[in-house]
Amino acid sequence: MIPPPTFPVWKNLTLLQVWSVVIAVIVFRPIQGVSVIELLAQWQLHLSVGVCVLSVVSGSPPTASLSSLMELESCVSNLSLAHEIVMNTDFCLKPRSPPTGSLEGKAIEIVHQAFWDSLREHLNSEPPNYNPAVVLLQDVKSMLQSLLLPGQVRLRSQMDEVLDMELIQQEVDHGVLDLHKRAGYIISTMAALCAPVRDPEVRALRDLKDPVELLREIFRILGLMNTDMVNFTIHNFRPYLLQQAVQYERAKFQQILDKQPASLDNTIAWLKSAASEEASAISARPDSPSIDSQDAVSATTVLHRAYIHLLHWDLQDQKYPETVLMDRARLDALGQQLQVLVLEAAVLLLIQAQCGSAVFSLQGFVGKLRRSVTALLEGRERVQGFLQAMLQGGPAKRSPELVPALRLVSAELAELGTAFGRIVHFNRTVFGPFYAPILRKLLFPPGEAAAGEDSR
Repeated sequence: MIPPPTFPVWKNLTLLQVWSVVIAVIVFRPIQGVSVIELLAQWQLHLSVGVCVLSVVSGSPPTASLSSLMELESCVSNLSLAHEIVMNTDFCLKPRSPPTGSLEGKAIEIVHQAFWDSLREHLNSEPPNYNPAVVLLQDVKSMLQSLLLPGQVRLRSQMDEVLDMELIQQEVDHGVLDLHKRAGYIISTMAALCAPVRDPEVRALRDLKDPVELLREIFRILGLMNTDMVNFTIHNFRPYLLQQAVQYERAKFQQILDKQPASLDNTIAWLKSAASEEASAISARPDSPSIDSQDAVSATTVLHRAYIHLLHWDLQDQKYPETVLMDRARLDALGQQLQVLVLEAAVLLLIQAQCGSAVFSLQGFVGKLRRSVTALLEGRERVQGFLQAMLQGGPAKRSPELVPALRLVSAELAELGTAFGRIVHFNRTVFGPFYAPILRKLLFPPGEAAAGEDSR
């Protein structure tokens, strides 16, 4: 089995070197012919390449070159991949498989079956034609070599000796190729390199006598082993990536912004709406200061209000802020959980206050019930106040006191608030330098003092 490697040199690498190695390992390591960029859709990330390319096409002049679109695609893909590794502690890659019964799945199955049937015809012909098998052996050798660690020099040398393609071609030319002998070595090498979870599948290869089925299963399992190696690499590099994540994401987003200056339009509109609502809320308070005052609205409260808006975002609204687009799936899920919690709190409080079927015949009960429901519908604002208090308190402080109506779901609400705060904290740390000038223009228009509270 593969021993866990040590990485003493990674502490001395720059953030770009660390991320470049990880991206290269993931993107360019073959996974049954499918790159990780093609697997991005499988993660259901809302920052898809298609969205960004459409943004470029709609916002750029017609002379935008294909190379610029490809560069932007690369930036978006790498940024999405890096962000998912950092934010998702359970992140792992899985080989892409089309939905069962889909047209794509049937087409792939037909093509694959035709390929292996063709190989069978070549091997069963008189005399047997082993040339297609030689090509497959070369691919198997390359896939095995991609699983080797830098220190496994002896195994690499042995592999070059046993799977010497020139020697194999000579055996084919003289009609003396022993395919099962080479397959036996390949299976032994796979058993030495695979993760423990693959041991039963690798052992089962020794029971296969049909050379076509044997090669087919070897390729399938090697694809899984490549995926295992990628996930193993991500797991070991993740602590180092966390140290560099903020600078890396900020630099990548700046590259996207340089190529497409309109990439902050939705973010500006999002913050502008939050600033307007915050100013209206302040002016509606009794004895509130004038909204013309610089201290009337702070950048921090505007940001908090803007973040909380994301929990109630219309799922059909595609004008999502660009800076939080990579977290939309997570925020939408938290928003749905929040709605359920508010409803649960309302129902539980109602049942606690009014229980039993006979109460509906009591005088004045219906009116009291309607007033209770009306009051409980205000739970959304109470929850927003709780989340704002959590954001203001920061990650180090304990959760703020809950109003009585929400205490019945306090544990679930605290868990949701912690997950929400983690997303907000990382987003503010990465994109604070982009938010600051936007908020400065919104809160301190030209002609006023530029001093104000920084979003960081």
